[in-house]
Amino acid sequence: MKRRVTLSGNQMTSKETMHPYLSKKLQLPSYYGNNLDALFDCLCEIATPLHITVTYTERLLLQTGSYGEAFLRVLQNASEENEMLQLSLFALSKERIHRQ
Repeated sequence: MKRRVTLSGNQMTSKETMHPYLSKKLQLPSYYGNNLDALFDCLCEIATPLHITVTYTERLLLQTGSYGEAFLRVLQNASEENEMLQLSLFALSKERIHRQ
């Protein structure tokens, strides 16, 4: 059975708040390094099906700028690398901007 996790751009207001939120929501391992390289590594290690949906991406980008852009690229790259990971991005809660 595929696990589904929704990440809200409203909750990721800064680089400092993003990683504890991601760690909790994605149930990342205790050794997670709280940075984008570590996030990529952890996402590529996922061995059971996981579908990540990110909502309010426009708010995320407004609040976190280039770091938010890099975060979304990490999610995209990890979903391309790991067949167990699917990704959906929504600008608003109902407006889909990307789906893989």
